[in-house]
Amino acid sequence: MSQVLLIEPDKILADVYEQALIHDGHDVVIASEAQEAINAADQLKPDLVIMEIQLMGHNGIEFLYEFRSYPEWSDIPVIVNSLIASEEFRSNKTLYKNLNVKTFLYKPRTSLRQLLEEVSRISIKTPSSKSV
Repeated sequence: MSQVLLIEPDKILADVYEQALIHDGHDVVIASEAQEAINAADQLKPDLVIMEIQLMGHNGIEFLYEFRSYPEWSDIPVIVNSLIASEEFRSNKTLYKNLNVKTFLYKPRTSLRQLLEEVSRISIKTPSSKSV
């Protein structure tokens, strides 16, 4: 079981994703904006972050740079699950390398099953360092 920080401003989608992740065996904390996500990460110590790039206040890229500025969070894998067309984000390889984004999912073309498969794939590659 992994600790997932879900950063999703859409309340309905956040609830759907949360229920699916819980059903899949994960603990989930939801944040709807960047500062709330930083506070949640400090409390939760997540194993994985799933996030929308379009956030209130900060945009998601600003959030990721701030998130990565904390050494204890530098290796936490991130799945971007966004309404922004993937080509816009994927074209910037530096962001992937510097921000440890493992995959980009385009919401309109990503099923809930595909999201869960990516979470499982990434969770298998990066086992939790926490003792149970």
